[in-house]
Amino acid sequence: MVRGGVQRVAVVGGGPRGLSAVERLLAVREAQGAPGTTLEITVYDPFDPGPGKVWRTGQPRLFLMNTPSFYPTVIPSEPGMAKPLAGTSFDAWRAARRDAIRAGQCGLGPEEQAELSRLDASGFPPRALYGRYLAETWQAILDAAPPDAVVRHVPQEVARVGRTPHGFAVTTASGRAREADAVVLALGHVQARLGRDQRVLAESAERLGLTYLPPAAPADVDWDRLPAGKSVLVRGMGLNFFDVMVQLTEGRGGRFSQRPDGRLAYEPSGREPRIVAASRRGVPYRGKTELDSYYAPSIVLRWFTRAAALAPRRAGIEPSFDQDLWPLLHRDTLWAYYSTLARVEPESVSEGFLARLDEALAVEGPAWEPLAARVARDGVAPARRLDLRALGAPLSGWHAQDRSDLDARVLAYLDEDAAGSARGEDDPVKMAIAALHRGRAVLKEAVADGGITEESWVSGLRGWFEGLVEGLASGPPALRIRQMAALMRAGVVGTVGPEPRFSIDRSEPAFTASSPWVGAPEVRSRYLVEALAPANVVAQSDSALLSGLLADGLVRPRFLAGTDGVPRPSSGLDVTAPPYRALDVNGQPVEGLYVLGLQLSAVQWGTAIAAEAHTFAAPGEAHDGAPYPSGQRTLRDADAIARDILGLGA
Repeated sequence: MVRGGVQRVAVVGGGPRGLSAVERLLAVREAQGAPGTTLEITVYDPFDPGPGKVWRTGQPRLFLMNTPSFYPTVIPSEPGMAKPLAGTSFDAWRAARRDAIRAGQCGLGPEEQAELSRLDASGFPPRALYGRYLAETWQAILDAAPPDAVVRHVPQEVARVGRTPHGFAVTTASGRAREADAVVLALGHVQARLGRDQRVLAESAERLGLTYLPPAAPADVDWDRLPAGKSVLVRGMGLNFFDVMVQLTEGRGGRFSQRPDGRLAYEPSGREPRIVAASRRGVPYRGKTELDSYYAPSIVLRWFTRAAALAPRRAGIEPSFDQDLWPLLHRDTLWAYYSTLARVEPESVSEGFLARLDEALAVEGPAWEPLAARVARDGVAPARRLDLRALGAPLSGWHAQDRSDLDARVLAYLDEDAAGSARGEDDPVKMAIAALHRGRAVLKEAVADGGITEESWVSGLRGWFEGLVEGLASGPPALRIRQMAALMRAGVVGTVGPEPRFSIDRSEPAFTASSPWVGAPEVRSRYLVEALAPANVVAQSDSALLSGLLADGLVRPRFLAGTDGVPRPSSGLDVTAPPYRALDVNGQPVEGLYVLGLQLSAVQWGTAIAAEAHTFAAPGEAHDGAPYPSGQRTLRDADAIARDILGLGA
């Protein structure tokens, strides 16, 4: 809606997704031609637009991105979208900045210049450096904005979005309301309420004088509350754990160095606490494979191709993840492992094994799986047979006599994982994971927007597969695994064991942690850190804005039915098909209210990553004559929203 010659758009959230929303609005408008009206965009975020909160430039430099330099972008490159007015990928920005440093024309500080000088395309940048890219991209977009477009930043949190007769009223924490004809919710990560067991721990800690640090972004935590020399329990061994680990060690003056055997050694500063880590699996996520590309070049999906994954949808069939999609990806995973094994360890397989396996995998219907298992049993050395589920739970079924026995096992796991990362495409396990990783891109497109049954979304994709593939394929840079091993050798890091149980000892106040798979003693500490990201579940959000939208009935959670057929609220908001207008409490589209990013987790899988810098095509795969488009889904969503706001349709 345009009133008085001005179209007002509110973008709530100024991080990468909010930046992309602004960039697409300006680019689409420019491509549209002079409309004779003014476009007024207001971005609401208490942090600087571009970096937002997560990528702010002032955070510790030790916090690394989980993706290499060549991967991320906020600027689209896919055909079919309006040409960007400014900006480029992070890697292109990195290369240009390095050239400017060499020419003595770089305006960055010495720390950032040093980081850029040693950072190559396959390196993992500090998050603060990516924030610098976002800040400069934001400014470049503003500088390129046409004269009939105005972009403003309101450095405040939005407390409420309400309907008005003409559109929306956007009210900030200060109480001031501003009008908007359209609102884009680009909220990113929002704080969540504590779960029941977390509330018990937090309340008990307050009463007993213990220190409990709830889930939070690592850059927001006061780490000085954890004293040197004391045991500190850390719950969670995913990506946040490694931020905790490095902040409490290298961040306190410790030093890593290379040993003659290629492993790392750690020299303590004396200011470290003793970190004792716990997680359901008892081990951290596996480290990323060391490659010069995002996908292993040797991995080509033979069964789980894009055409095969989308065939049911194109035929008007709603497939099941477990029955229709997973068997195809499972075949590719087995082939990736065993074909690599036969190449690098031919002595581990019998003559003609790969041909027999190929025949088994080609069998249609459910008979392929037991046949392939029999071929592997007869043709592969027992110690080299693939147990895919065991990869995700390497301590499953194993009992440790005590925690020293456990830590020796975990250390061996870390060393082997780091060695596998270094072997790259010559490591069978890492190539099995590479097939899962490659297939995940296909899967994201196949399951989006009702691509599979609700039951299999809940029980299959989100129920068991997500945890497996996250632990295997979404891990940290291999460096972090090597560092954790060094810290365990130095006695700075230990572990609790699988399926940990946490409680409070009120007689001698302390947090306690134990594992049913590990003998005594239990771990005791007056300090507990939740190394978990806040839950991305809209119904558990601690955001005043989301809570108000839900209470007002302007949005609702999406309900999905599980195996029992009972609909339950899912993690994300209920929305229309793209451009993702919010659905109100009665299931009616709210014209002018759009959702972009993480709160689409009920209709898109894998919303945490905003966009890849390039599209990565498997050989022979294409999309309407263009490269395979899996990587820039968020940017395409932002483009669709911009087109709808500007009245151009899909």
